[in-house]
Amino acid sequence: MDLEMKKKMADTIRFLAADMVEKAKSGHPGAALGLADIMVEFSDVIRLTPHNPDFINRDRVVFSGGHATPLIYSMLYLWGYDISMDDLKSFRQLGSKTPGHPEYGHTPGIEVTTGPLGQGVANAVGFAMAKKYISKKFPEIDHKVWCFCGDGDLEEGISYEACSIAGTLGLEDLIIIYDSNNISIEGEVEEVFKDDIKKRFEAQNFRVLEMNGHDFDDIKKTLIKARESDGRATLIIAKTTIARGAVGLEGSEKTHGAPLGEDVIKKSKEVAGFDPNKTFYVPDDVLIRFRCVKEKGELFEKEWEKKARVKEIKAFFEKDFSKIKWPEFKEGEVIATRKSNGEILNAIAAAIPSFLGGSADLAPSNNTWLKDEDKFPHGRNIQYGIREHAMGAINNALSAYGFLPFAATFLVFSDYLRGALRIAALSSHKNYWIFTHDSIVVGEDGPTHQPVEHLTSLRAIPNLYVFRPADANENVNAWKAALNIDAPVVFALSRQGLKNITPKQVDLSKGAYLLKDGRDDLTLLASGSEVNLAMDVAKMLDARVVSVPCFDLFDKQDEEFKKELLKGRVVAIEANRGFEWYKYADEVIGMDSFGASGKGSEVYKHFGFDAEKIAQKLGGNK
Repeated sequence: MDLEMKKKMADTIRFLAADMVEKAKSGHPGAALGLADIMVEFSDVIRLTPHNPDFINRDRVVFSGGHATPLIYSMLYLWGYDISMDDLKSFRQLGSKTPGHPEYGHTPGIEVTTGPLGQGVANAVGFAMAKKYISKKFPEIDHKVWCFCGDGDLEEGISYEACSIAGTLGLEDLIIIYDSNNISIEGEVEEVFKDDIKKRFEAQNFRVLEMNGHDFDDIKKTLIKARESDGRATLIIAKTTIARGAVGLEGSEKTHGAPLGEDVIKKSKEVAGFDPNKTFYVPDDVLIRFRCVKEKGELFEKEWEKKARVKEIKAFFEKDFSKIKWPEFKEGEVIATRKSNGEILNAIAAAIPSFLGGSADLAPSNNTWLKDEDKFPHGRNIQYGIREHAMGAINNALSAYGFLPFAATFLVFSDYLRGALRIAALSSHKNYWIFTHDSIVVGEDGPTHQPVEHLTSLRAIPNLYVFRPADANENVNAWKAALNIDAPVVFALSRQGLKNITPKQVDLSKGAYLLKDGRDDLTLLASGSEVNLAMDVAKMLDARVVSVPCFDLFDKQDEEFKKELLKGRVVAIEANRGFEWYKYADEVIGMDSFGASGKGSEVYKHFGFDAEKIAQKLGGNK
């Protein structure tokens, strides 16, 4: 292909992106114009299947800078995904296929939702981890994972965490293309970011390549070399100019997040040899060349399926929960829900081959080690190290790839991965979050390690289902319900032993149930540790006890169901801030301060979680 045609293809990308932003009067054109030259050669190197976006052996392409959507959608259209020119024209409009930032499950070809900067880098690491594991079982799965990122992504701490994991694991199929244009919203990046990126990534065991992002020969040579692995993850430092080709605005921070303006676009088109009065224009010879990606993808998939173990691969990812042999626990047995959860995880892993996960250096405390399994990538025990946020984003990518993953840490440290957890809920990723040491009964470690606001804040996230089981039996039944939820699920689990007081078989799909009947004028609501406490109080007052292991599921039920459970005066008991309970309760016995250091049982009573005191407060003995 001659140089003039490549330039024509690149300019087509530039003007499509510029027109999209201009029509929407909103968006980020600069990155799209700066990366257009790279995308021409990239289109010749990647293996994509636009006709079948779910093909298992496709290359994964992640744009960590989610604001680069004008470029992303332009390329999806040009490559032949189910994106029309009308979709490009409705960029950022309500109900369109082309929202302001890419959304997983909403637009064909979008591998993962990358909103907050840095998330996509960690997602790409997760995809590369998934590929490394599955290819040990099925070597015919040999795709690459490509990630485009910018200065902002590398400034965010999550990218350092994730790339540290990638370098440690030797994710040889991960290729990160760093758009190094030295521009951010406030101006030149070097004012706030002077890191030597080459040395940083070499220190993290990456192979580092460099290229001129506007020299087609250099781009092609570098991308081909990147595909040829040397056993390490690869970073390509691509020197580019933001808004390349925008007359009068090349290299300006003004192009990062605002339309270029009609005059600038017309002048730029005229200089490039395009008709300045045509918008959303794609020359036929350009479209034919880009659509070769689709044609090559169709051929590649057919040839691959002839040699691949397609049925075996499909069976690996199937999730037949009826095969799970659930552990059983005796009535009256005292066991921490973190411990019973460990047995449950192993039962699920024995039946579901795609079930895997790990902890942020807390497997012994979280009880998340899968027995008879090796360490990742040879087995299903992932050692994330102390990198909660990267762990969270990797958990999302593993789910998007097709695995059934879990990630674990202490509940108080869920704050460190809140960004990834929110994206999981937004994307409806089917994954699991094991958060142990769930209350002030953590004890001696003190208020820094005692979560008091975390349950409330997690329940505030839409489409995130938080289970706090009362005991081992309820833990089993919670998992049975959770596995049928097509959204992320949190398990908040106790450090301390809890007496088994709930039925072995109970349907928790509605989030709550009557555990103990009693007088109709007093109902106690509780979750987790406080269910045992509520039962002790109820015995003194002949009160009803409703266990609410999942507030989020309960909240979705009809009024008739709620009315049947919530009779008389309703009092919620939970060692948590508990603002959400006021939707149903007349009174909440919870936490209105941080905790304190001391023996867990003493701290518990110190803050009012004592059966006799609560009974007296609620009206004395019946």
